[in-house]
Amino acid sequence: MSNSGSFTLYPFGGLGEIGMNCMAYKTDRSMALVDCGLMFPEDYHFGVDVVIPCFDFIIKNKQMLHGIVLTHGHEDHIGALPWLLQNVDVPVYGSEFTLGLVENKLREHDLDKWADLRPVRPHDRVLIGDFRFNFFPVCHSIIDGFGLGIETPAGRVVHTGDFKIDRNPLGGHATDLAAFRKFSEPGVQLLMSDSTNVEREGFALTEREIKVSLREIFSAAKGRILVSLFSSHIQRMQEVFDLADAEGRKVAVSGRSLYRNIELAREQGHLKIPKKTFIDLDRIDEYGDSELVLLVTGSQGEPLAALSRMAMEEHRQLSVKPDDLFILSSRFIPGNVRAITKVINNLYRLGAEVLYEKMHGIHASGHAHAGELTLMLETVRPRHFIPVHGEYRHLVKHRRLAVECGVDDERALVVENGQPVTFYADGLYSYDQPFSAEKILVDGKGVGDVGQSVLKERQLLAGEGMVIVVIVVDEATGEISMGPDIMSKGFVFEQQYRHLLDDAKCIVLDVHENIAPGETTKLKERIRSALRRFFRKVLGRDPVVVPLIISI
Repeated sequence: MSNSGSFTLYPFGGLGEIGMNCMAYKTDRSMALVDCGLMFPEDYHFGVDVVIPCFDFIIKNKQMLHGIVLTHGHEDHIGALPWLLQNVDVPVYGSEFTLGLVENKLREHDLDKWADLRPVRPHDRVLIGDFRFNFFPVCHSIIDGFGLGIETPAGRVVHTGDFKIDRNPLGGHATDLAAFRKFSEPGVQLLMSDSTNVEREGFALTEREIKVSLREIFSAAKGRILVSLFSSHIQRMQEVFDLADAEGRKVAVSGRSLYRNIELAREQGHLKIPKKTFIDLDRIDEYGDSELVLLVTGSQGEPLAALSRMAMEEHRQLSVKPDDLFILSSRFIPGNVRAITKVINNLYRLGAEVLYEKMHGIHASGHAHAGELTLMLETVRPRHFIPVHGEYRHLVKHRRLAVECGVDDERALVVENGQPVTFYADGLYSYDQPFSAEKILVDGKGVGDVGQSVLKERQLLAGEGMVIVVIVVDEATGEISMGPDIMSKGFVFEQQYRHLLDDAKCIVLDVHENIAPGETTKLKERIRSALRRFFRKVLGRDPVVVPLIISI
């Protein structure tokens, strides 16, 4: 590969899934990384905290890595940085607010003191290795987001990041289509565009429309108003503070992430809170219910967040009142629907009223609908197109949209994680040898040590439970000195099935009689197989059987 006329894309995440966005741009002598995000675990990932990309390729080529560029500050774009920055020492570029969120995250991992964080402003042009990055403001559900115009050895590339096109922006939060158009005028080799909402027709709701809906709700509310939203949605928080001030209400916050992000946004001048509107949570008893708005964490049903603890009547400072009005001003992320509906049902049991996106226009997606994606395609007019940031069906449908907008069928590519693509200055492209882009599971301080075999064992334990058999054996004679004791962990209720466990003890004694003294391994195996057969026959269950043979 010649540095003068080509570059290769290496997708580590975000192609075929929602989350874990991470893409490398590489020539034969340098590499730049765009975003470094994580995913949250699925239901079958028992005990797993987060899911991150496999960084083996990046670490192996870390001498070529010249920088990391962040489009915005959501977890699916910055969340995996602590694990990568433990192994590479390169500058990280992003907006001031994005890097503020990154610094808070790195501080939790004791990495903030030496991290090289370099803020960029709209329309800055930064040289990173063989690439020049141009930063264009985009509208999203977080402030200070960027789309990227990248000058490469093989031509210009546009990487939209997450974006929407607000036709009537509130507070200046707009996608700078003029900047995208100007950058694209010499011709764009490749467009990579956000695919999350390609299945939704037309245009997304605007923040101005959301504020009108919230104003009507605030005006009609008689008791307390409790708003739950993403802790990074500063623009929506600004709307809440403005409306609360207009209605003569005070605003208090419950949730560490909300409070931390509000303080960060205030310090940087992104959030302007009217005087005397913001109060400490400890002071809410000084005001009547009709004078209060509470911002609370937990819009996705997180069990330890303020909203869930209120719904379970476990919050230390807040309890649900019959006249409370809860506003869930965020979308239901797939995988969280069951947890969110459980919270909503519990709030109704406690006498509250709950408004959410499916029933009321109180949330606007931060991702472009099909009409906006079409507008971006028509603005950039790329030679090649790769849909990013979406599940596989989103990528396929976005590719079809690109072809409808004039991209040649053979130049609209659906690419998955682990499939490199090289682009050349003469307009050709080629698929390279796939690389490992597996998902790495993080459990506590363990990174990658939880694999399929461990998950399978955890699934077995969760589904069938465990039976522990303890026997103390005389080493000299082989006779049982104590036991067998049988304990059920998640298998059966011991008091109700005591007779069954007594029968199991008899089976263990029979097995022991037929095993020669000293053959501990054989004894364990026979106990395990005999008890599993017994439990399958009697209960139709197959627990994990753990024999513990103690020799004295």
